[in-house]
Amino acid sequence: MCTLTRVSRAGFYRCGDGPRSASVELRDRLQRVALEWPTYGSRRIAAELRRCGVLINRKRVQRLMREDNLLCLRQRKFVATTDSAHGLRIYPNLAAALIVSGVNQLWRADITYIRLLEEFVFLAVVLDAFSRRAIGWALDDTLEAKLAVAALEMALERRRPAPGLVHHSDRGVQYASHDYVALLEAHEVHISMSRLGNPWDNATCESFMKTLKCEEVYRSEYRNRAEARMRIGEFMEEIYNQKRLHSSLGYCPPAEFERLQSSRPMLVAAVAQEAR
Repeated sequence: MCTLTRVSRAGFYRCGDGPRSASVELRDRLQRVALEWPTYGSRRIAAELRRCGVLINRKRVQRLMREDNLLCLRQRKFVATTDSAHGLRIYPNLAAALIVSGVNQLWRADITYIRLLEEFVFLAVVLDAFSRRAIGWALDDTLEAKLAVAALEMALERRRPAPGLVHHSDRGVQYASHDYVALLEAHEVHISMSRLGNPWDNATCESFMKTLKCEEVYRSEYRNRAEARMRIGEFMEEIYNQKRLHSSLGYCPPAEFERLQSSRPMLVAAVAQEAR
């Protein structure tokens, strides 16, 4: 009948009066996840479906995505915002030898640019290295030290870390500035910086910036700075921290991963260490 009417079998079951087949139901749920998270690959989509109670193999997800042309968004290259040609003090890389087993042991900071319709703005962020959670951020039209200081102040106010925290960043002039260093020293924070010309030393922040650009910035057109601040802040606080699955956290969002730490600290620490 489908051949005679030139209707696909999937189309027939989709439009029929009876209940849809399991395959059609699965495809529908998979497509909904892919539309909500366009940058998710087969692994994250499979993890999201399993969190919703659907038992499915990643290879099947990959096959269905290929058949339905559910491809990830293409990534773009970044523009460097680091100016390390300054005469300020450079600190050694303490993060390389640090084994992180909980929150507020190692923070990582970085700055990126965001293009609006008529201008560029810059975003400074501070992440907790254990949970990958964005704990401080600031957006402005300047690359001066006050941008990074504002992000750090937010993180310190929210977390109130105990003395001994390690703060890691690149060698940019903002992080070596007197105001930034003084704020860290006032809270008894140990300062750590990447090696010269080695972005892998701050890979966690680089990964966060890539996620932010691909999943929010490149999909949006901000009219002005106020709109950019509102929508980027909403993405970081409500989507990235609360909902987005992280492969390095056992496919948990950062906020959920931190909650699990309090109830199952040894298990969570083992997952984080294995991911690193």
